[in-house]
Amino acid sequence: MLAKASMSTSRLRPEFDVSVPLFSKQHLERGGEPGQASENNFPSAKKYLAAFKGKRYVHGIGSETRNALYHLHNGKDLVFVTTCRHGKSWRELQDEHCQQDNQEYDTYDYEVLLLNSTFCLVPRGRRLGSFRFLEALRAGCIPVILSNGWALPFHERIDWAQAVIFADERLLLQIPDILRSVSNSQILQLRQQTQFLWERYFSSIEKIIFTVFENVRERLPWEGSREKLTWNTYPGALAILPQFADSQQELPFSNHDPGNQFTAIIYSQLGSTAVLYRLLRSVAKSKYLDKIILMWNSDIPVPRRPRWQGIRASIHVIVANGISQRFYPHPQIKTSAILSLDEDATLNTDEIDFAFVVWQSFPDRIVGYPARSHYWDDSKRSWGYTSKWTNDYSIVLTGAAFYHRYYNTLYTELLSSTLHKTVEQSQNCEDILMNFLVSHVTRRPPIKVTQRKLYKDTTAAGIRSSWNDPDHFIQRQTCMNTFVAVFGYMPLLRSNMRLDPVLFKDPVSNMRKKYRQIELVNN
Repeated sequence: MLAKASMSTSRLRPEFDVSVPLFSKQHLERGGEPGQASENNFPSAKKYLAAFKGKRYVHGIGSETRNALYHLHNGKDLVFVTTCRHGKSWRELQDEHCQQDNQEYDTYDYEVLLLNSTFCLVPRGRRLGSFRFLEALRAGCIPVILSNGWALPFHERIDWAQAVIFADERLLLQIPDILRSVSNSQILQLRQQTQFLWERYFSSIEKIIFTVFENVRERLPWEGSREKLTWNTYPGALAILPQFADSQQELPFSNHDPGNQFTAIIYSQLGSTAVLYRLLRSVAKSKYLDKIILMWNSDIPVPRRPRWQGIRASIHVIVANGISQRFYPHPQIKTSAILSLDEDATLNTDEIDFAFVVWQSFPDRIVGYPARSHYWDDSKRSWGYTSKWTNDYSIVLTGAAFYHRYYNTLYTELLSSTLHKTVEQSQNCEDILMNFLVSHVTRRPPIKVTQRKLYKDTTAAGIRSSWNDPDHFIQRQTCMNTFVAVFGYMPLLRSNMRLDPVLFKDPVSNMRKKYRQIELVNN
């Protein structure tokens, strides 16, 4: 089995060999930067309709197409410039066009052309493929493939017709008319798809390798292949674990109704039954509750006759052997929605119900109350973590938040052992790691609901909490920088959006409001 760049469709063995992209030495090893076309700013028309800047060959393989490009160059909306200056003997082999071509070539900057062109030609060079294929994808410049017989990277899984224009290199003079016939709406769709494919499969060597592995895995008879839709739509095949469910509708990224119930998972580490009982009562009153799972990870044993026995709710107690157990895909979880709570959270029933209603509209996000932020500390050359109350945030702590149960599977099975060990050794930071994971998969920030600055009340209960310890934040900053090193980049994204109930804080009677308890909360 070969995983090779610039493979020919005539040589590649279908469903056996894997065609991979040709990438430069500067290609990022891990992580990967997003595409250069802004997601919220997609002008259909750029300065140039089409562009190409590169070597041409006055002899040998790959010479025909590149040598003829000067026929199409007009210096206005079509910029196709080449140079003969490469190789040791180019002066002896140059033709009558080389001097003028070299002069034209020097007047244009390659990166500027990529970013200011709607289409970028990708003609064959000495090979069928070239570096400029990935460079065009990254820039959001729609590739025009001029390499007959080239098996594009991962072509058996990726539908390249959604992101590139295929043209016959033997009909080069027809290229301008073909490109001018592409509608603005189609240009927008093609450009958006270039950014999706770049970010999901090609922005780092690590992603390219993982994509190779996924291609191979789908060929195993006991694994089975997935629909092309999985590969070519958000969030991409690398984020979809086929063992999670038989149906795509059970994933947080589908348009399927996520259901009208949630499972509450309460993580108990302090062992305070009085604080826990107050929270259990608030959760049990929710009309959306399916069951409560009490994750007991305390040195204090579970009470034989717990105070909460009288609460009218289905309560299951699981003795946890690690902090990551709160994110384990326990078989008792049947609902799509999980409400993750620390035992000392002080949410009331209205706050829980409102957050769940918001989550139903954003099932792929973490939706909750306590927000935190990351920042770059220039003096320390590292990432910092802060709980200061500002207008933006990048983390919603899972001590009081909703998320989709699929992320428990990803947390357990997708993340590296280094990340799990960091969490277990510190007995901290599992909530930050879950935020890293969700932002990494979705490339979207979490969502904060309503103006609650605090959600813990351990001081009033007379309990010493790690949240009052100054070393707590230092430890979390250390965790964050370890996570960034393993992920290869910072996946967290900032947001300044907050969702409140209708009439929240409006000067009208509280009786007219649906979530009346929320405004009584002392923030």
